[in-house]
Parts: sequence; structure tokens; C-alpha cells
Amino acid sequence: MSTLYRYGVWFAKGMREYTKGGYEKAKGGFKSLEGCKVDGRSYMITGANSGIGKEVALAIAKHGGTVHIVCRNETRGEEALNDIKTQSKNEDVYLHILDISQPTKVYEFIDRFQKENKPLNVLINNAGCMTNKRTVNSDDLEVNFATNTLGTYILTTGFIDYLKNYEQPQVITVTSGGMLLVKLDYNDLQFEHMKPFDGAMAYSHNKRQQVVMTDYWSKTHKEIQFTTMHPGWADTPAVQTSMADFHKKMEGRLRSPEEGADTLVWLSLSPNARNKERSGEFYQDRVAVKKHLPLAWTQNNESDEKQLMEKLKEIAGNIKSKI
Repeated sequence: MSTLYRYGVWFAKGMREYTKGGYEKAKGGFKSLEGCKVDGRSYMITGANSGIGKEVALAIAKHGGTVHIVCRNETRGEEALNDIKTQSKNEDVYLHILDISQPTKVYEFIDRFQKENKPLNVLINNAGCMTNKRTVNSDDLEVNFATNTLGTYILTTGFIDYLKNYEQPQVITVTSGGMLLVKLDYNDLQFEHMKPFDGAMAYSHNKRQQVVMTDYWSKTHKEIQFTTMHPGWADTPAVQTSMADFHKKMEGRLRSPEEGADTLVWLSLSPNARNKERSGEFYQDRVAVKKHLPLAWTQNNESDEKQLMEKLKEIAGNIKSKI
């Protein structure tokens, strides 16, 4: 399948399923979450100061859960914290300041959280970025890769054994339908050979990597339920800034942040969604869906998975050895 044809199939699918109209059609089969109480369960949500992350944090807090919001910006994080507490009337909401793109800080955060013996049942990897110009941070890491892939890898692997100490542990990662456009590429993780650099395509590769990581963990850590989900095309601050042209063209068709967060909220709250026997699945509008387009030739094998995980382990290990 050519790239152009693959994109055409994907965009047609997106217009049917990822838009506000797609959500309106799907929600007819949704069961109410009103009676789902999660008192005693503890959740960590990255990128929770706005958009989908904030919506899921608010929903969990309203249903009685303990919520740890992880935000990069202290001012916006404080505003989100106060807003969530006020709307939910739940004081068990805590703010942690962390830039997921800085691996040294991520390692320090993991160590600090665990030493304080804070309970943790669910890790939600929501933080992400899409820069449209290739940018390298102070650790010589390309920023999209550092945030979306390496940050997710380090945070998740750092909490895997810790999560196993708590009841019905889950790791949920917010990915994107854009990953359907690409095949796993573990040979150019930092896009040194992407000429010209394309931020949206880099993001799609990162999201494919997140799905592959989830597949791997679901097979190697069966005590935990690992899932990925696609929020659809939602009108969030991230989309407004990183995909301004797309945002303008899709005006009136994008989902609200609350609608985009719905499946993530369902995975977090519903007892019916918590099932480690269904680990590794990819969800859209509360239904497990396929991870590849028909005839797209984007499938990977176990050797590809291992190659990716070994490369991430090496990169993360080199950084950790310098701490």
C-alpha cells in the first residue's frame, strides 16, 4: 500500500470515527459510569494541567479516587490542581512538577515517589508533545522522542514492580490513530534521517512505539493490565498549537476534551474495563479495535519488539548510569 493510499484510507476512517460525529454515534452504546466509585484507588496522570489529562483527573476525583497530577509547568499545574479540587470536592488530589522529556528528572521523581510509600494502582501516560521543528534538548535527545517514547518507557518501567504491590494495577497510555499510518521504525528513533523533518509524522512514529511497548509489557508483566487508547480528534490546547492548520480545517467537527477523554475515563473507572486477561488491547470509544489498517503492511514481529525495547533500555541505561 502506498503512503498516499494509506493516508486516504486513514483519513476516511478518521472522518467517520474520530470526529465529534463519530463519538455521537458510538456513545449510544455506552453504559453510565455514575455508580463507579474508586475510593481507595490511586492514580497518576501525566500532562494533567489541561485537555484530556485534566478531564480524566477531574472525572477520577469526582468518583472518589486519589489523584496525582504530573505537570511540567508549576503555574498551570497549580491552577489545574485548585480547579480539580474545587469541582470534584475531593482534597486527595496532589501536584507533582516534572518535565517528562528530562530523563534524569524522571528517574529522580520515580525514586522520590516510591520512597514516600505512596500507593499507586494506575499509571496513565498522557503527556505528549509535537514539535514541528527537530529540536534537541540538553540531554542530546530529540524532544518528541524524549517526551513521547523515552519518557513513557522510563516512567512505566520505573513503576512496573511498584504497581505490582497494589490491587488490580493498570498502565494506560494515550496514543493516537496517527500510528496507523506507520510501521515501527527502531533504526531512527531520534529522526536524524527524516528529511525533511515532519513533526506530525514523528508523532505518529512515537505513538506506534508506545503501542509496541505496551504489547511487549503485556506479555512480560502479566500481573498488570496494559492498554492503549485513542481519544479521537479532540479540540485540545495541544492540537490548537501544534496542528493549527488541521484545527482550523476541522472547526466544528472536533470532539470536546471531555469527549476525547471518555474512553480513558472508562478504562480508569469501570470494573468491567479492568481485566488483565485483556491486557495489550488498543481502545477507541470503549471498544478494543485493530492496531493496523487493512493491507497497510505495518505489522511488526516479536524480533522488532525486542529490538525497540533493547534500544530504549540501552539509551535509558546510559542516562541512568550518569546520575
